[in-house]
Amino acid sequence: MALIGQRPRVAAAPPRPGPLPGLGLASLGVLAAWATHALIPAVPMLTAAVVLGLAAAHVPGVRAVVRGRAKAGLSLAGKRLMRLGIVLLGLKLSLDDVLGLGWATVAMVLGVVAATFFGTWWLGRRMGLPGDQPLLIATGYSICGASAIGAVSEVTGSEERERERDAAVSVALVTLCGTLAIAVLPLLQGPLGLDDAEFGRWAGASVHDVGQVVATAQTAGAGALGDAVLVKLMRVAVLAPLVAAVGLSLRARANAARGAGKRRPPLLPLFVAGFIGMVAVRSTGWVPGAALDVAGHAQELLLAAALFGLGAAVDLPSLTRTGGRVAALGLCAWVVVAGVSYGGVLLVG
Repeated sequence: MALIGQRPRVAAAPPRPGPLPGLGLASLGVLAAWATHALIPAVPMLTAAVVLGLAAAHVPGVRAVVRGRAKAGLSLAGKRLMRLGIVLLGLKLSLDDVLGLGWATVAMVLGVVAATFFGTWWLGRRMGLPGDQPLLIATGYSICGASAIGAVSEVTGSEERERERDAAVSVALVTLCGTLAIAVLPLLQGPLGLDDAEFGRWAGASVHDVGQVVATAQTAGAGALGDAVLVKLMRVAVLAPLVAAVGLSLRARANAARGAGKRRPPLLPLFVAGFIGMVAVRSTGWVPGAALDVAGHAQELLLAAALFGLGAAVDLPSLTRTGGRVAALGLCAWVVVAGVSYGGVLLVG
C-alpha cells in the first residue's frame, strides 16, 4: 500500500532498441546477397540485396523484427552506409577514362541523361505520383540507379519519413527494371543489328546500376563489357552536377516559400563533395591497384547493406494507391532511356 502523500511509481518506458539489431540483420542480408550472386552470377549482388530486403519486410515472423527492433539500424544503413558507398564510388572514375571516350560519346551520354531525366520527371508529375517520387525515379533511371536516388533524396528538403518512403519506392522500381534489362537487352542485340561494341555502349547508356550493366554487357564479350563500363561511369560522373542543380532549384523554391516554414535543402551534401574528391584522387593515378580493389569491395558491401535497408522500408500494401502509376512510369522511362540511347549509339557509330 502506498503511503499517504507519496506519489505512485510510474513504470519506466522500455529502452528503445539501438541500431545494432538492424545493422546485424543488414549484414545477414549482405551475406545472403553475396551467396545468391555466387550461386547465380547473372544476378548482381546489389540487386539481390534489394530483393532480399523487400522479402524480409513481408515474410511473417521476420516482418515484425524489421518493423520493430531492427528498424533503427536498417534506417541507418539505408542513409549513412549509402553515403559512404557513394563516396567510394568516386574511386571507380577518373577524368582520363571520361576523356578517352571521345567527345561524340560524351555528348551522346549527356543527351541520354538529359532526355531520360526531364522526360521521366515530367511524365511522373503528369501521372500525379506523390512527393519526390517523379524526381527520384527520373534520377535513378538517368544516372546510376539506387546510388543516384540516395544522393538526390538528401537535397529534396522533404520530411524524413516521406523522404525514406519515396526513396524506397523509387529504388524498388529502378532495381526491378534494371534486373529485367539483364535478361531482355541481350535478346535484342541481334534484331537491332548491334555489333558487340555498339551493344556494350547501349547497355552502358541505358541500364541503371553498375552491377546490372556488367551483368548485361558481359554476354557480348570482354570488348563490349569494357565499353559498357566506361559509358556507365560517364553517366556516374553526371551525378555531382545533377545533385548541385537540383539543390539550387529546390533551394530557390524554398527561399520563395520561407514564410511558410519550408525546410531549406542543402546545396551539395558533404558525401557528394566526397564523391568528387575521390574522382580527383583516382585521376592522379597515385592510388595503387590493390587499394582500388579493396575500396571497390568495400563500396559494394556498403551499398548492398544500404539497399537491403531501403528494400526493407518498402511497404507493398501501402503502394496499392499508386502502384499502377509507378509501374507505368517505370515502363515508360525504360522505353525512353533504351530508345534514346539506341539512337545515340547509332549516331556515334
